[in-house]
Amino acid sequence: MKQLLEIIQSGTAYLEKRKIEEARLNMEHLLAHVLGCRRLDLYLRFNETVPEAELVTLRELLRRRGEGEPLQHLLGTVEFCGHEFISDHRALIPRPETETLVELTLKKFASPPTRVLDMATGSGCIGLSLAKAWPLSEIILADISEDALDLARLNASRLSANIKLLRSDLFEKITGTFDLIVANLPYIPSAEIQTLSPEVKRDPALALDGGPDGLRIIERFLNDALPHLNPNALIALEVGHDQGAPVATRCTELGYLNAATAPDLTGIHRFVFAIAPVRETNCQSFQSET
Repeated sequence: MKQLLEIIQSGTAYLEKRKIEEARLNMEHLLAHVLGCRRLDLYLRFNETVPEAELVTLRELLRRRGEGEPLQHLLGTVEFCGHEFISDHRALIPRPETETLVELTLKKFASPPTRVLDMATGSGCIGLSLAKAWPLSEIILADISEDALDLARLNASRLSANIKLLRSDLFEKITGTFDLIVANLPYIPSAEIQTLSPEVKRDPALALDGGPDGLRIIERFLNDALPHLNPNALIALEVGHDQGAPVATRCTELGYLNAATAPDLTGIHRFVFAIAPVRETNCQSFQSET
């Protein structure tokens, strides 16, 4: 039997040879998963030995990670906004930048909105995080993919979140109006799909492909959302790294008010916020940052 530190070092070297980023961190997560402990607990156990049966399991996970299978799929879960979500092939892996979208959206509201729509919900990470923060709001999670909705349903059950699920091609089956519509839509240009990392290419193509320029579905969303927004309602979008300004401009062209971008933690303006035109009396309002 090998000592734990030796296993970490050899596994890290294996992943480095296969060009896996953050190889040591990946190795520690996999080993902690096999041992059923927290990653940080490994540092207190360096001199312990690992039974051969657990090494067999670890070697298989390392092989799959070395072939580009996402770490989150191998672990089965991912933390997002302080909650644990099941993550697998049925939807996009919840990513840290999307946590920033949720955090910024929550800050926009002085009080919880009455009715919220999470369009293209995928795993449900956005809508369910909002539901946990706003338990009295009516929150609908919509997606065109039944597989994604099954995953969102499973995550909702695990989190005991009060939401509704709806299969819909954008607004095809959406009824009524909302105080907030949030979305992380497919935005990668079709020709770029094959250039993505092996990990990202494990995400469903349906959740990645935004058409020739990456903006086809976003354009449909912006046009079709307007009739479903209460006066002064907010839309909140995550878009591609170079799409923030064009999408904000398009919002203004379509009549949205105060369209603006916001950066993620790396400074990339990948979030777009805009207000629905005021048609009659004010409904739910949010805190302006201007």
